[in-house]
Amino acid sequence: MHFVRMYKLFVQQGNYISEEELLELNAFVQLLPGASSTQTLTLIGYKRGGVTLSIITLAIWITPGCTIMGSLIFLLEFLKKNNVTFIFRFIQPMAVGFLAYSAFKSFKIAIKHQATFFIMLGAILITYFIQSPWVFPSLIIGGSVVSNFSDKRIPAFNKKKYPVKWQNLWLFAFIFLTAGVLSEYVRIHNLPIRRPINLFENFYRFGSIVFGGGSVLITMMFEQYVIRAKTPYMTATDFLTGAGMVQAFPGPIFSIAAFVGGMVLKNGGVEFQILGSVIGTVGIFLPSLLLVLFFYPVWNNLKNHVFVFRSMEGINAVTVGIMAAASVLLFMSIPSPFQFETILPVVFTFLLLQFTKISSPVIVIFFLALGWFANHFL
Repeated sequence: MHFVRMYKLFVQQGNYISEEELLELNAFVQLLPGASSTQTLTLIGYKRGGVTLSIITLAIWITPGCTIMGSLIFLLEFLKKNNVTFIFRFIQPMAVGFLAYSAFKSFKIAIKHQATFFIMLGAILITYFIQSPWVFPSLIIGGSVVSNFSDKRIPAFNKKKYPVKWQNLWLFAFIFLTAGVLSEYVRIHNLPIRRPINLFENFYRFGSIVFGGGSVLITMMFEQYVIRAKTPYMTATDFLTGAGMVQAFPGPIFSIAAFVGGMVLKNGGVEFQILGSVIGTVGIFLPSLLLVLFFYPVWNNLKNHVFVFRSMEGINAVTVGIMAAASVLLFMSIPSPFQFETILPVVFTFLLLQFTKISSPVIVIFFLALGWFANHFL
């Protein structure tokens, strides 16, 4: 949907970039972790006006969605107090349907031969049975290594070299390491500012390693804040409500970070909820900005390396496995998952996405209306 809108606005109507340039940008961002649509827009701004315009473009793009998702926290609290949460009755299984569909579509694209199939299968089993913060980065590294054992797939080489601007990469690495060290320090010493710093580290790490888009990010957040936490930061129902509602709002799926960040800090009051939303937004999108501005000038160099070319096959297979396992984990987290009223929305959402051209917001609105109707008439 985002790519189609970009094509109409920036190629056909505005003539800001050519069709070939947009296709090249779209292909390039698939190689990087982070939000692909966000990175594509950031690069359009970069090509038209350099770093300054790319940052302005990013800010304009993410602000509406993140603001709405951050406000959803307050809406949920209001609905709970007034016993109106029944409208979200089918949103949780609907969210599972969206994720299952993403896994299905990614499977058709990424699983091309036997090696990628077994990498995906291993990722499914490890994600499902091992609950650790190191699972996702370990799987990504492992998948990229395993896919390099074959010497049959070699890319077409382009001998031209491009200059490397290292400052963005050094800044990315510095923030990554500093956030990790500070997060561990405040955790060990149980300092009062522990949660905000831990939150930034979590989201910056997510934004640095997420291959596969918003569906994989939702998986990581669910595992971090609902499943693995000794005391869950939010209920599975609240999390799935946010994961479902983000499909109906404008902007990138990554804007769910504003919702989750606010939920993590909501016990501190309204000020901390807002702070959590801001931290989640900055933490999740900052790595994408730094990485895309570093790698774009040299991506033609990188894609000529056989290791990078083959690694992407393994990484893509891993993300499919993560999404498939997440679909099961999210489904099992729903109260009474095997009831008819839970299974039917999952299947119906999948079928609507697969066989119709109905947009995601319309599907979300339908299930909200169905929740209201079921409460009043069934």
